[in-house]
Amino acid sequence: MSSQDRTGSRRAKFIPISGLLIVGALALSGCTPESKNGWLPSERNVTNHTGQVIDLWVNSWITVMIVGLITWGLMIWCIIAYRRRKNTVGFPRQISYNLPLEIFYVVIPLFMVIVFFYFTDATTQSLDARDPAPAVTIDVRAKQWSWDFNYVAKPDINDNVIAESVYEGGTQIHLDGTPVDQDTLPTLYLPVNKSVELQLNSRDVIHSFWVPAFLRKLDVIPGKTNYLTLTPTAIGTYDGKCAELCGEYHSEMLFRVKVVSEQDFQQHLASLKAAGYTGTLESKYDRNPNLNAK
Repeated sequence: MSSQDRTGSRRAKFIPISGLLIVGALALSGCTPESKNGWLPSERNVTNHTGQVIDLWVNSWITVMIVGLITWGLMIWCIIAYRRRKNTVGFPRQISYNLPLEIFYVVIPLFMVIVFFYFTDATTQSLDARDPAPAVTIDVRAKQWSWDFNYVAKPDINDNVIAESVYEGGTQIHLDGTPVDQDTLPTLYLPVNKSVELQLNSRDVIHSFWVPAFLRKLDVIPGKTNYLTLTPTAIGTYDGKCAELCGEYHSEMLFRVKVVSEQDFQQHLASLKAAGYTGTLESKYDRNPNLNAK
């Protein structure tokens, strides 16, 4: 056997072995706990929506990986099957078009786009749907560079768990290189397993309300109220931050969300009432000059 034949034989063995190693690595990586959630910063049951977001994300990645493997496989096959052989003279027969293949190239991608759009739109509609009678209504006011939380009583709603409106005004956190005292962060309290409507408003410029564990991020726009409806399903403390560049101290616009039992939630409301924080801090503290001029 010549040296060229031995090289070709080794190359022919290397290609399928490499393919098996790649497929094996992908299969094994799918067994990790992180991969089940698509490496997202959350678990399935943090809110009633996180499972839907994870399913959409993971299934989309599985689909595009399958498409990618098929595409890469066909490309490698074409490279090997139609490579230029030794002693080949001239060019292969040229084909100007192939109607069935071109129809396939148009129909299949179009079908994929329609399927992706359908499931994405269905999930988005579910996330954006408002509860007509939420148990908890909280007016969240973003400001440079902190947050105010108004716990709003809704006596006209039978399942409302807030008997009297109270508020909590947040102050800016200063990042000076030392560890941040978590207890000084503005903290939004939510009762577990209760439908919550967050009414997002801005006192000045555009901000963005982001709790990574909730897998939701919504802009907070001056003069417009955006609504975020969810039901927290796991007790715990979750980090939040502004996700829209809003000025010099944007990085210090931090907050926390505490999901607690209904009893602990009522105790927190009672502590705010005892401190004299009754009523709400609404638009009279806004400082957007364009809104004030209207």
